[in-house]
Amino acid sequence: MDIYKTIKSPSEGLFKDKGSKFLAFAYPFENESEIKNIIEPLRKEHFKAVHFCYAYRIGLDKNTFRVNDDGEPSGSAGRPILNVLLSKEITNILVVVVRYWGGTLLGVPGLINAYKSATEEAIANSEIIEKTVNDVYQITFGYVQMNDIMKVVKDFDLKIRNQQFDNQCIIEVEFRQSISPQVLGRFEKIDEIEVEFLRTV
Repeated sequence: MDIYKTIKSPSEGLFKDKGSKFLAFAYPFENESEIKNIIEPLRKEHFKAVHFCYAYRIGLDKNTFRVNDDGEPSGSAGRPILNVLLSKEITNILVVVVRYWGGTLLGVPGLINAYKSATEEAIANSEIIEKTVNDVYQITFGYVQMNDIMKVVKDFDLKIRNQQFDNQCIIEVEFRQSISPQVLGRFEKIDEIEVEFLRTV
C-alpha cells in the first residue's frame, strides 16, 4: 500500500464539559521538529489555558507516534487524541488540545471523553484526503543520454523536483513507490547514468 489518508489543511474543534473548554487544533504534520513552532504560538494566544496536550502520527507505520498529557493524569489526554487518529486511519497529522479550566474536576473518564470528543470535532471539520507515498531519486547523466532519460520521465509522468543541465546533467524525480520497480528497471537499461535514492516523501 502506498496510499494514506491525512488532512488537507488545519482545522479546529471545541468540546465543553462542566465549565472546562477543550479547543482542538489539527495540523498536517510530517516533521517532529515542527512541534515547537506550532505549540509556542498556541501558548501565547491561549495564555490563560492550563494544559496543551497533543498527539501526532507520522508515516504508514502505526508505531510512529507520540503522545503528551502535559500535566493531565497519565493516559487521559494524549492517548485519547491518538486513538481518534488511529480509528480514523489518518496519519501525518498533529492534534493539540488546549484546555481552559472550568473549576470542576472531570475525573479520568471525563477527561478521556473530553480530549477524544474535541479531537473528533476537529477531524470532522477537516477535509480528509488521500496521498501517495513517493520516492525521490537523483539521476546523473551525460547530455547524450538526455533523450532516453526524458522519455522515461514522460512515459511514467514523473515529477521533476529539480534539474541542472550542463556537461553533467542532474535531475531529481519523484514518483509513487508502487511503480519504483518499473521506473528503476527502465533507468537501468540506459548506459552510463547514476541513479541514487534520496528520500521518501
